[in-house]
Amino acid sequence: MSVEASALYDIPGPKALARHRTYGLIATVVLLGVLAWVIYKLIDTDQFASDKWAPFEYVGVQKLLLRGLWHTIQVFAWAAVLSLAFGAFFAAGRLSDHRVIRWLAGLVVEFFRAMPVLVMIFFIFIAMKVEPRLALIAGLTLYNGSVLAEVFRGGVNAVPKGQSEAAYALGMRKTSVMIHVLIPQAVRTMLPTIISQLVVTLKDTSLGYLISYEEFLYAGKQIATNLDYSLPFIPVVMVIAPIYIGMCMLLSGLARYLESRGRRHQKGT
Repeated sequence: MSVEASALYDIPGPKALARHRTYGLIATVVLLGVLAWVIYKLIDTDQFASDKWAPFEYVGVQKLLLRGLWHTIQVFAWAAVLSLAFGAFFAAGRLSDHRVIRWLAGLVVEFFRAMPVLVMIFFIFIAMKVEPRLALIAGLTLYNGSVLAEVFRGGVNAVPKGQSEAAYALGMRKTSVMIHVLIPQAVRTMLPTIISQLVVTLKDTSLGYLISYEEFLYAGKQIATNLDYSLPFIPVVMVIAPIYIGMCMLLSGLARYLESRGRRHQKGT
């Protein structure tokens, strides 16, 4: 280990390493115990009984889930693209040299960032009488776009000032400096945070069921309410939750891949 890497903390010795292994073992045992208790409770309430899983073999139920999943993916795709565009536009406004533009952009970003996303969705859906799909997309775009605007602004400001000063010294204008110098370097810093916010956007699509939009969670709710046994939501959750988790893990994996590829490209350059 280099001197720089160990400057912030002491390198653990044999006793410290033994303590760390003990802590890790205890944490693993606790987690396994919690997992075993959850599985026991599911078995105790007969959640793995075949009659509770039989409805998922019906083609109609499968089509309902697939249609809900497709609607969720559609809303997420639109919200992600529009949020990125919203964030880039207002981040540019907050970085403007004109005080009025900076003030107006900051006002918009801070307002929508402070507003709960569910309140915005309900307001657009009820007060403005917008259809559920568009209300959900609009609410997700306004909230997540305002968060991304701050991410973009912070990423650009994190680039060393010497980079922009050198570009200006070469006669480049601000737009060219932003596009060709600052943004490419800032993207490597911003990428994990951007993907994390897109994961939040994906999970927030589940709020659509509150305004009766037929997304994935709403489809699961429809299935559960039509089942005639106790605790019908548990099997539905056990089907839906891994799919949500899988989609979020795919986004996180994409972030790690792009980040590692960016590091390799930087080293090669």
